[in-house]
Amino acid sequence: MHEYEIVLIAHPDLDETNLNNTIEKVKTWITDGQGNVSKVEKWGKRRLTFAIRKQREGQYVLIKAEMAPTFTSELERNLRFLEPVIRFMITVVE
Repeated sequence: MHEYEIVLIAHPDLDETNLNNTIEKVKTWITDGQGNVSKVEKWGKRRLTFAIRKQREGQYVLIKAEMAPTFTSELERNLRFLEPVIRFMITVVE
């Protein structure tokens, strides 16, 4: 198990309920993959450096989790198809 930081940029027009549902869905994927989530931080709405999918702002979320390195590719695939997420990044914490 390695520790990872997952940063999500969600659609800026999501209300609090839909944003929480999106976060819970990602947390469920991690726990179903035999990982565990240690921390979730909502950084709020911030301006993007450049437009992504015609959006100039996004809601940032940081998720710290422990999971198997082989699970990251499956998580990336799931995040790619999650509609409210406009960008994401998964990094290993050393």
